[in-house]
Amino acid sequence: MTEEGEDDHETSPAARRGIQSVEIGFRVLAALAAEGEPAPLGAIARRTGLSPSQAHRYLASLIASGMAHQHAASGRYELGPQAIQIGLAALARTDVFAEADPAIAAFTRDSGRTTLLAARGPLGPTIVRWYAGRRPVVTSLTVGSVLPLFNSATGHAFLSFMNDDEIAAARDDEAASAVTRAEIDAIRARVRRTMFATVDELLIPGLRAAAVPILDIQGRAVLVATAMATSAFPRADDEAIVEQLQAVCRALTERFGARWP
Repeated sequence: MTEEGEDDHETSPAARRGIQSVEIGFRVLAALAAEGEPAPLGAIARRTGLSPSQAHRYLASLIASGMAHQHAASGRYELGPQAIQIGLAALARTDVFAEADPAIAAFTRDSGRTTLLAARGPLGPTIVRWYAGRRPVVTSLTVGSVLPLFNSATGHAFLSFMNDDEIAAARDDEAASAVTRAEIDAIRARVRRTMFATVDELLIPGLRAAAVPILDIQGRAVLVATAMATSAFPRADDEAIVEQLQAVCRALTERFGARWP
């Protein structure tokens, strides 16, 4: 058969139906992942836009291939072991910093705000990348600087996704901090609700900052992106800048297989 004949065969109605079936199967898998817990048939059907009978047929095929699993007692569906193995293999090939670096650089170009990217180091939140905005921010901070956990927007974003043991250890290490446990709980609740942390001239006079976490598959802040501004930037623009940074960090979070709260 000629190459032209092969192309004609591959785009025949039967082939197109087969390809569409694969696409719908992926939609069902994506719905199972998005539910976050075992879900009933009706929920999967609504999320995929399929009828319950259609969704059931696709789920039956996915179960047979190990991509989905149905609980015998409840009848609910979730991702199967094969889907989990594929997901873990994809995660193992994902370099968190390599993915975040160009995304935050693009945000800086678009917003004009100087932005830093921080990771949790042994001494605390540590700046691993500095992206200069259109108007310079003059500060002593640089790549390698360690930020206070309890006294900076970046620190608050990390703090809000740490467990109690980590927080207790951090309070012992950061002995100069006078933050009470009640204040810490209030910070954590606020950041988890809004998915950003802000400070206004708390760490450095004349500098305000908004920090947004990038979460990993365990729901922990693996990186934090922080946009900074001086009086040269109108405060009226801050809300839109935070929303823009949130969109970037949410996309990265989901790229790493995690769920945005």
